[in-house]
Amino acid sequence: MSKKDDLFEIADRQQGYFTTQQAVRCGYSRTNFHRFLASGEWVKEQRGIYRLAHYPVTSHPDLVLWSLWSRNLKGEVQGIWSHETALEIHELSDAMPAKMHMTVPKHFRKWTSIPKNLVLHFADLPKSEVIAQQGYLVTTPLRTIFDIAEEGKLSLDLIVQAIQDALQKGLISRKELHEIAACKAGSKLMRILNDYKI
Repeated sequence: MSKKDDLFEIADRQQGYFTTQQAVRCGYSRTNFHRFLASGEWVKEQRGIYRLAHYPVTSHPDLVLWSLWSRNLKGEVQGIWSHETALEIHELSDAMPAKMHMTVPKHFRKWTSIPKNLVLHFADLPKSEVIAQQGYLVTTPLRTIFDIAEEGKLSLDLIVQAIQDALQKGLISRKELHEIAACKAGSKLMRILNDYKI
C-alpha cells in the first residue's frame, strides 16, 4: 500500500482526522506538510492535528478532534467522553450540555491551556467501563449514569430520565445499577434508586 493509502486508513478510523505523528509514521516528511496544505488535500485543524479535506463531514467531528487533542507525548489518546457528553452520545435524557465533558487519567498533563469548551474530570477508568467508537472513546451507559449521579450537577429530573431511558433501551439492567451504586458508601445513585423505587 502507498503512504497515501496508509494515511487514509488511519484517517478513516478517525472521521478524516490524523496527527503529525501518524502522517510521519505513514512516510510523510514534516518538511513537505506545507505542500499538502497549499494544494488543499489537507486542512490544519489545530497544532499537530489535520483533516483530509475531501473526507465526508460527519455528525460529530468535534468528538474526534478533541480526543486527538488529549493525546500524550507517545500519540496515545487519553480523553474519554463522559458525564453529560456521554449522555448525549448514548442519547439518554434531554440534557443539552453547554460544554463538552471528558475524563482523563489522574496523571494527565497538557502543556497548552485547557480549551474553554472542555470540562475535564480526572479518573483512571478500567477498560470495562469504556467503549471505542469511530475515532473516540466514551464511558459505558452504566458508568455515565454513575458519574452524573455522583457529581450531582445535573438536575435530578434529567438523571432519573437518563436512568429510565437506559433501562428502556436495554443498555443497562436494574441489577447492574444496584451493584454499581452499592460499590460506594453513601452513593447518591443508591439514594436516587431508592427514592424513585427503581
